[in-house]
Amino acid sequence: MKDLSKGDAADHQAVRLAEIDEGSAGQRIDNFLLRELKGVPKSHIYRILRSGEVRVNSKRIDATFRLSEGDKVRIPPVRTALPGPAAPAGTGLEKRIVFEDDYLIAIDKPAGVAVHGGSGVSSGVIERLRAERPQAKFLELVHRLDRETSGLLLIAKKRAALTSLHEQLRVGSTDKRYLALAGGRVRDIKRKVILALHKFTTADGDRRVMVDSAGQHAETIFHRRERFADATLMEAHLLTGRTHQIRVHLASIGHPIAGDDKYGDFQVNRTLARQGLKRMFLHAACLSLDHPATGARLELECALPDELEHFLTTLAPWTDAST
Repeated sequence: MKDLSKGDAADHQAVRLAEIDEGSAGQRIDNFLLRELKGVPKSHIYRILRSGEVRVNSKRIDATFRLSEGDKVRIPPVRTALPGPAAPAGTGLEKRIVFEDDYLIAIDKPAGVAVHGGSGVSSGVIERLRAERPQAKFLELVHRLDRETSGLLLIAKKRAALTSLHEQLRVGSTDKRYLALAGGRVRDIKRKVILALHKFTTADGDRRVMVDSAGQHAETIFHRRERFADATLMEAHLLTGRTHQIRVHLASIGHPIAGDDKYGDFQVNRTLARQGLKRMFLHAACLSLDHPATGARLELECALPDELEHFLTTLAPWTDAST
């Protein structure tokens, strides 16, 4: 391999451009990067591949791409993690803020945390944030995420901002994208699902949603992002925002979300738990909206949590022989 960059080839904190020689030809790009970026966690390797930061001949590729002699690989700057003390228990939400200004806050909500108290939950994100900021005059949820879902959650700091953002959600001018691991092999690269949804409550008080033509109109566009032997990583683009929309839409087409205890496959979920998946694989990854004060388009992103990135590396890969 020839290093075409000016910096030191061992410097993981600078962009590198590498030319593939005969010795590296035929190798998968993920294995090539694991060799080149020694000390970088495997989960991070797959993260930079999935995000498009790694390019071959200036084009995006996936983890299964095989290199050819003469290919030019762009390797982005990465930081090798150094061992250090574990984060203290009870770390506050302040450490999970991905964006903040005078009008709104975007938080990377962890899975297992409710957005607000109620229904047996003493407190959620909004109550905890208010407790951490007793001086704040106004903090209100802009939208909601399921307790089991991680990722971007918006909180308004001014009533005018809340009103503006609610209007954007109502008219559909926001763009919300989720990453979900669907069970089975999804054959369509792109698929639109239009199925009306009806909310109901079970006898034991559990809130559920079902496909029902008399329910609320719901649309989701699914894009296939990465294939595995028995699962598919999907990007879900919400065109409407109904309760449990992604979960029910995927289950209705025969590909329930991995780890979904309401709409998934119980036996499959038990197997996945033994493989290391301890939560539902659904993450609010991207959110685009007009800033409530300036009107400028705001693009927010939130990377997959480490436990989900790591779980993807344990899955058997998809091959051309897969049926």
